[in-house]
Amino acid sequence: MPVPTLADAWHVRDHVIHVVFTDGVEADLDLRDELWGEVFEPLKDVARFRTMRFDRELNTVTWNTGADFAPEFLYERAAASRGMTSRRGGDH
Repeated sequence: MPVPTLADAWHVRDHVIHVVFTDGVEADLDLRDELWGEVFEPLKDVARFRTMRFDRELNTVTWNTGADFAPEFLYERAAASRGMTSRRGGDH
């Protein structure tokens, strides 16, 4: 089954982003434990992490370090958490 399209994403706080998928699945995802490896290490600095952007073309979130997360990974995490939350966000 194909992964639904990422409809929106924004920074919430610290290393937490909010993701919204076209099938209605949405959640706050804490990515702190995923920030390892050359392109992710700089994102341990919250100021750099906050520079994330939602890339519609790539169907994911990206950073200027070259880091991004596979949409399948984000969807899996969001669906597993079932942390359905409102669309209120911090840095949207």
